[in-house]
Amino acid sequence: MGELRQNLATREWVIIASERAKRPHEFAMPPEYGRCHFPEWDESCPFCPGNEESDLEVLRLPQAGEWQVRVVNNRYPALAAVGDVERHFDGVHRNISGVGYHELLIHSRRHNACHATESPELVGLAMEAFYQRGLAIAQDSRIVQIIYFQNHGISAGMSLPHPHGQLIALPIVPYELRVRGEEAMRHYDNSGRCVMCDMLHQELAEQARIVVETEHFVAFVPYAAYSPFHMWVLPKRHQSSYLMTTEAERADLGSVLHHVLAALYRGLNDPDYNYIIRSAPLRDGGGDYLHWYLTVVPRVSQAAGFELASGMFINTALPEESASFLRAHMQVGAAWDNGSGNLIGA
Repeated sequence: MGELRQNLATREWVIIASERAKRPHEFAMPPEYGRCHFPEWDESCPFCPGNEESDLEVLRLPQAGEWQVRVVNNRYPALAAVGDVERHFDGVHRNISGVGYHELLIHSRRHNACHATESPELVGLAMEAFYQRGLAIAQDSRIVQIIYFQNHGISAGMSLPHPHGQLIALPIVPYELRVRGEEAMRHYDNSGRCVMCDMLHQELAEQARIVVETEHFVAFVPYAAYSPFHMWVLPKRHQSSYLMTTEAERADLGSVLHHVLAALYRGLNDPDYNYIIRSAPLRDGGGDYLHWYLTVVPRVSQAAGFELASGMFINTALPEESASFLRAHMQVGAAWDNGSGNLIGA
């Protein structure tokens, strides 16, 4: 018999459908799937070396010599960084001027690469670029929330195949983030503790859903994971905002993200996924009860009518089995051939 599990941080219920559960390897993509069919360089790609649109660039790392990571303004942005935030209310109609930032983080020179096939150090450099741009944008008083994310693969919303993440900075805090913040505040008011810290301590005590632990982070499949192989990467140090991280923590985050995505790459043949850095609003405080984290959501299942009707998810993979499968495909310290994207040693 299946069961309903509740995510303590969001108060959302998830159906763990054990009667319908697949074995973890059954979620793997077909052999021909993945990035192997892309060329290493594409003459028509605006992100490939030699094709750079320098007028859009806002950051490159390193700053001198051959770039490894670039941040550019989106040529077709969802929001524009000009003008004032103007609010208009007319009965039930409300709108705010579309002020904000929409930037693209190009995190590899290779057209057919991804975080799983690059070095942990290069993924860490991408995390550093997110941090530096977030810190700069946070100085703009019009901005109250920054969203950091990557869409990997068509079903995850990828529009261009060259590996890149995105940053969107908003003049409002989205409703879902407000609700999550209120739940975190409620838990703190009731217990005097951070809900994410409580979850982290229990996961470490039980060990059943841990994927990898490092000096600064723990990656695990949540007890009430919304979908197969859904992972959270939590900092051990309580901090509400990604902008509070240290350089060492960002480098460690790059290593953790590389290794968990490489486990997905090996175990499920490079599935589509999204990852998101969930960080506190810029102006709202919440230092005692908010705890930033990174979430990875592989796109190996689809939401359907029940999810749309109820707002609940049905997970057809046991979180404990998902974590065990990923641990079996972890190869911390593995090396990758940056020319072919193949594992060459562990």
